[in-house]
Amino acid sequence: MLLENKIAIVTGGTRGIGFAIVEAFLEEGATVILCGSRPESAEKAVLQLKEKNSLAKVEGISPNLSDYNEVKDAFNTIISKYGHIDILVNNAGVSESTPFTDYTPETFERVMDLNVKGVFNCTKAVVDYMVEQKSGVILNTSSMVSITGQPSGIAYPSSKFAVNGLTISLARELGPKGIRVNAVAPGVTYTDMMRSVPQKYIDPLVAKIPLRRIGQPEDIANAFVFLASEKASYITGVVLSVDGLARS
Repeated sequence: MLLENKIAIVTGGTRGIGFAIVEAFLEEGATVILCGSRPESAEKAVLQLKEKNSLAKVEGISPNLSDYNEVKDAFNTIISKYGHIDILVNNAGVSESTPFTDYTPETFERVMDLNVKGVFNCTKAVVDYMVEQKSGVILNTSSMVSITGQPSGIAYPSSKFAVNGLTISLARELGPKGIRVNAVAPGVTYTDMMRSVPQKYIDPLVAKIPLRRIGQPEDIANAFVFLASEKASYITGVVLSVDGLARS
């Protein structure tokens, strides 16, 4: 198994792509601590995973990712219990599509607080441990709109541009300390949000994808497994597009 005996934290791990990442990590032998926005959602996700596999090594926590002290305390508890943290997946995030003319500072701050500040807080909370153990993997969830932009909702692509910059810069800074930092940029993915979208809107999206299908959460999770594993031991500072598109 690719992640046997690894301790992994996955934020935003209660549904969608995050839940698929947790499942994939468990299948590859990792012990996973998933983060949810509320204790109830974290507990529900853990129960779902244990229903599928009663031996799954998973637990849930729910710190406010925008509050560094809460994150640090939660991660300290994990260190005290397991002795190390090998993998951090910064997956938690929020999207929105407000036209710029209707934007408020509060809307912008809400997105940036979770999508950027949350990534900073979680990374800051684990990096000292990883430096001390001279190893570690930090993986960030970006988005295809960090490359293409989007026609409304500027905070979301802006936040993902920031995640890309953080990823590449930290890869340069932390590489000499034995820590790899990469990101995955998913394309259109069939999550709960997409299930509510009428087929007439999905079909034009599929027509633009050479593979002629929308991505599944498992497609994205597989990329995270690879980048978290020793199979990717010579890869850092990469923003890996997983969107089914062909690029020159």
